[in-house]
Formats: sequence, structure tokens, C-alpha cells
Amino acid sequence: MTPDIPHQIKALIASEIAEYPTEGRAGRMTLDAFRAALREPREVTVNFSGGITQKCWSVTRPNGPYRVIYLPTAGYFSLCVESDFGPLDIGVHGKAIGCYASV
Repeated sequence: MTPDIPHQIKALIASEIAEYPTEGRAGRMTLDAFRAALREPREVTVNFSGGITQKCWSVTRPNGPYRVIYLPTAGYFSLCVESDFGPLDIGVHGKAIGCYASV
């Protein structure tokens, strides 16, 4: 486990928050909901298609059955759904706020 990863994740998220458009009501509401869902990055095992698993980082609390995960090997965020076997990548990738707002 690399101790720098949580700091890198926090820096990426802080940058996204600073750049997120909040001129409209929808933007402000999305950003407020995202901020409320944030958690300290926590290492988790994520399941991918084909039975592949990878150590990743959970960055939000669940929003229903969904949560946002950081994939360090890819360098971006993913929306995952909770399953009986842990978080499952559902193919929604990109910025953390965008993944969160996809729900």
C-alpha cells in the first residue's frame, strides 16, 4: 500500500471541486451531494468483468448501491455497484464528480 495514494486522491478531488461549475442550481446541488458523500480514501478490492480483482480506493459512502472508487493503475475514478462479492466496476469511468452524478 502506497501512503501517497490517499493524498493524490484528495488532491485530484480538491481540483475537481474547485473547477466544478456551480453557476446553476443543479451544479450546486450535485457538488453539495458529492461533498456530503466523500469519505477518507479506503483501500478496497474491486471486481471487474472476467473475474479480475484489483486493489482500489473507495472515496464516497454508498449512494444507494453505488459508490465512487479510484483506480490507481488507470489514474481515474469509477462508479461501482455493491454486490455480494464487494464493489463491482460497471464501466462508468472518469472524474469523481461525474461518476457520482451518473447515479
